[in-house]
Amino acid sequence: MAEFICRLGTPAGEVVTRNIDAVGVQEARVRLESEGFRVFSVTPPKTRGIAALTRGGKGGVNARVKAGDFLLFNQQLAALIRAGIPILQAVSMLRRRAASGRLRGLLGDVEEKIRGGMALSAAFAEQGSVFPRIYTASILAGERSGALDEVLNRYNAYMRRGVEIRRKIRGALAYPIFLLLASFGMVAFLTIYVVPKMSRLFGSFRQELPTITQLVVGMSSWLAGNLYWFGPLVIGAAALFGVWARTPKGKLFVDRTLLRLPIAGDLLVQLSVAQVTRSLGTLLAGGITLVESWEIAAESITNRELRARSSSILPMVREGRSFTESLEAANWLPALALDMIGVGERSGSLREMLEEVATFYDAESEVRLEQLTTVLEPAILLVMGGVVITILLAIYLPIIQSISNVSGMR
Repeated sequence: MAEFICRLGTPAGEVVTRNIDAVGVQEARVRLESEGFRVFSVTPPKTRGIAALTRGGKGGVNARVKAGDFLLFNQQLAALIRAGIPILQAVSMLRRRAASGRLRGLLGDVEEKIRGGMALSAAFAEQGSVFPRIYTASILAGERSGALDEVLNRYNAYMRRGVEIRRKIRGALAYPIFLLLASFGMVAFLTIYVVPKMSRLFGSFRQELPTITQLVVGMSSWLAGNLYWFGPLVIGAAALFGVWARTPKGKLFVDRTLLRLPIAGDLLVQLSVAQVTRSLGTLLAGGITLVESWEIAAESITNRELRARSSSILPMVREGRSFTESLEAANWLPALALDMIGVGERSGSLREMLEEVATFYDAESEVRLEQLTTVLEPAILLVMGGVVITILLAIYLPIIQSISNVSGMR
């Protein structure tokens, strides 16, 4: 059994929070309702310890729905609403048809909240951080304007572009990562297995070994002889770094380091510009004010260093400063993006210009991604090829010298 945190309405009209032990959310809800409570939310326990690490710290209520399943649901929801089907009936239909068990459970809770009189946007917001805040804000804007299907279609276009960008990044980096792992495997095999065996043969040679052979054999023998403690030490250090990298300070350090990398740093900035301007344009198109739109859109900046630099933008806008001037004070957006946004702000077409900026930097990030992979692949081949050639030279030079000495004696 697990302990669930429940937000309840008492028969006396008070709102209280209570912890209850139950097998699942449904059992907790049924038990509380049988006691006369009005159940507003039942929050599953967060995953802790090793389980949290193995699941990337996104267990429990924070576990996200797969992008493909979520996109399909929104496309179908927009179509049903456009066809005139009531929201409650549309959500109920899509819940029964959902292929993802995770999404099906969430939609069941959303359906119950709508039956209780809650708006669609509020029902999704009650799910915590499962659904992006930009999504719930977009739905709220659609409810206010009476054009929910149009808002959903706009959000679907936004989401499809994000999925496409992520797919391109994964595809571009897949081969360099595979090449790097294969190269490390080859070097480890030569160093730990092949060279120690060849060193026994070298011991029978009655001649001084070349310097490169002495270095490689010495290093290989040390690794082979100390692998029982050196291997766990490296793995443990990597694990500790991984745990530290999940802390706020560790995440900030990693993000700052990534921004300093050549090509990769520029790529991260361009991706962040495209993401935040697309999010902001989507929210403004839904009729949300600039202040509220930026507050939500800023959450799409995944790099913590860039997000920290952006913390001054919202206060400046609230003080009456121009949006472009506030962005410039953050000191990370490219000059071209600032110029384009400035033109849009002065001409009253900020939303359209934000979409242009997002489209432009999407294309720029694709070019930068190609440059990154073009540099990575030869660099990996060059470095690992040099290491392999050094090891092979260390192996074959003594053999060649021995053959030459025998031939000279004849």
